[in-house]
Amino acid sequence: MIDKICTFLTNKIRKEMPEIDDERAEVIMYGLQNIIGELPKGLIILLIAYFLGIFELTLLSILIIAPYRSVSGGVHMKTHIGCIIYTLILYCVPAFLGKNVVLFEPTKYILAFSAWIFCMAMLKLYAPADTENVPILRKKERKQKQIFSYIILTIEFIIAITIKNNVITTIIIFGDFIQTLTITRVAYQITNNKYGHEVYANN
Repeated sequence: MIDKICTFLTNKIRKEMPEIDDERAEVIMYGLQNIIGELPKGLIILLIAYFLGIFELTLLSILIIAPYRSVSGGVHMKTHIGCIIYTLILYCVPAFLGKNVVLFEPTKYILAFSAWIFCMAMLKLYAPADTENVPILRKKERKQKQIFSYIILTIEFIIAITIKNNVITTIIIFGDFIQTLTITRVAYQITNNKYGHEVYANN
């Protein structure tokens, strides 16, 4: 249904703007799919979070993880159901852990430092992790996104070890760790994704 709506809107745009070629039309189509597809997906996720008793924590989890994800990238699921499950894992699992897991010292510091080291190493190897649909080909843009990934991750982990709120600490540590897993080559292989810059570099 969503694909039909997006196709209709893309064709409508192309009719109004004949200068749009096939390549640009694909980008428009992909953007519309993301925008329109996000609405019902977001409502479903927030409803599930509400029934799990973690509605507010899921919103907090989104606010923490989304900026990091926007610059580090990561896999994209190819079906709407897969995308819902993936998003639930990305945002609701850290919220659930934040509600139910208490990190005492020095465990908090050891876990945070270990996760930060792992995440920084993965960012060095894979960030920004693009996809075939939205490749990041310009070296300057790739470098900028990687640097912002380092900065956002480090700031959030500094907050995690200094703040007295255990919920926020737990969400940051587990949320950023899960997000970092989504940029790895193993995650791309499992979800049948390909790094866009590698695909286009080989063509």
